[in-house]
Amino acid sequence: MRSFLFVPADGGPKLDKAMASGADAVIIDLEDSITPERKPQARAAALEFLKSAGAAQQRPRLLVRINGLDTGMTDADLDAIIAGKPDAVVFPKAEGGASVLHLDAKLTAREAIAGIPEGQIKILAQAVESAAGLFSAGNFRNASPRLIGLTWGPEDLSAELGAETNRDASGELTEPYRLARSVCLYAAAAAKLPAIETVYVDFRNSDGLRRDTEASRRDGFTGRLAIHPAQVPVINDVFTPTTAQIEKAKSVVAAFAAQPGAGAVGIDGKMYDRPHLVRAQQLLDRVKR
Repeated sequence: MRSFLFVPADGGPKLDKAMASGADAVIIDLEDSITPERKPQARAAALEFLKSAGAAQQRPRLLVRINGLDTGMTDADLDAIIAGKPDAVVFPKAEGGASVLHLDAKLTAREAIAGIPEGQIKILAQAVESAAGLFSAGNFRNASPRLIGLTWGPEDLSAELGAETNRDASGELTEPYRLARSVCLYAAAAAKLPAIETVYVDFRNSDGLRRDTEASRRDGFTGRLAIHPAQVPVINDVFTPTTAQIEKAKSVVAAFAAQPGAGAVGIDGKMYDRPHLVRAQQLLDRVKR
């Protein structure tokens, strides 16, 4: 999945617009965009939307961002939405593999009650949204077969740190948040999971979004969170491999297949070694998915 579009669970028409946005996944948000007094109504709206939208034959993935384990609201969220059979839940402030295992157990119990096959509902973990999350990010590997990716969040992290901002005057991440972003990338690689880039909050700045997203793809992220439908086409475009990239990857794979056991191969006067083969195979796998 390339694009993940957030929309408030009680967004009404915004939910329908999100479904038509072209996003690979729509995240129905029960967390930050919903004030405490609106949570009950938002849960009911989320369930209703899941049931209606989930019946469509052609649709994006439907995810629900629940409230974190430290809020005391996780159980109420899950009790409300599981009957709607979301494809996954977005897990905010996930703090290592133990927290994912905790959420896995909650999902397993509710799937059994609802008659849903165990493990059907996946987890996208917001793994670096707190200082504790940063220090525990290296142990997600094999935490749960439900895990489909890791992402991060500078907004909650900067609030915890008491920072004035997480970006400088030019819009670039400041040092503490560049570190957090890198930790997310390494954590995802260690867990053998896709790394999903965080939101770009200046949603009217499409040029800035494109530059920032191209840097994300360059560094190893495979998709991005979005906060406005207008961001979706840019994100999809950047994370869709070009024909030239696909053909190059095929040529690398073919060259190594023609020389079994070779540590490096030559293509058009350039040498490619085994890490190039791995990257080529990863790109072709993404194309298939």
